[in-house]
Amino acid sequence: MSTSFTSSSPLFMEKTWRHALAKEIQQPYVEMLKKFLMHEMHNEEIYPPASQIFEAFRLTPYNKVRVVILGQDPYHGPGQAHGLCFSVNKGIPIPPSLKNIYRELHDDITTFIPSNHGDLHSWAMQGILLLNAVLTVRKGEPRSHCQKGWEIFTDSVIRLLAFRDLPVVFLLWGSLAQEKYHRIFAHHNVSHKHCVLQAGHPSPLSSSRFFGCKHFSQTNAFLQRINQKPINWNIPQ
Repeated sequence: MSTSFTSSSPLFMEKTWRHALAKEIQQPYVEMLKKFLMHEMHNEEIYPPASQIFEAFRLTPYNKVRVVILGQDPYHGPGQAHGLCFSVNKGIPIPPSLKNIYRELHDDITTFIPSNHGDLHSWAMQGILLLNAVLTVRKGEPRSHCQKGWEIFTDSVIRLLAFRDLPVVFLLWGSLAQEKYHRIFAHHNVSHKHCVLQAGHPSPLSSSRFFGCKHFSQTNAFLQRINQKPINWNIPQ
């Protein structure tokens, strides 16, 4: 784990992200986060595996990000988390939140065919950064790695994207995602060039405020307006 924050570890983070985050990973809080994670890995089972903590940053280069979907923290069950928010490994039952995402997609995009698995790699490869606010979790203990430094790190990630010239679609589902965005940009006039779409979280607890949001068609409409290729939301079976 100690090498996964360094610029000499191409396995964990794609080169444009390593360059963009070079100053951030030298901050004192990152060293404290590394020590916390090393202790957790030695004494607990944490998810995702160390080699996949930065999977979103490996699959979606900084200069290719067109859409950001912001989650909370990784799934905390065995075999589920693999470094992409809302996504699970093939062979793992599709979680309720992702089922609801598929349901909304089916209602919103006429050509969408629900997948029989929950692996969202194909979205990441099209420029969708599937980012959790917290990148690790202890087995069976949701939010167990909150307030350890990850939130500062992912705030910086969003800030880097927001200050790029290329417009980004931010899909903010649930109050935590929405608070994170407003906390970062409350005093900066950068949101005007981006498309910010907000709705309830797709969890069954708040899905009534998620269904009908039509964020997927709105995302593609915005991308086409700025002469970008729309997202193919269908997931290879």
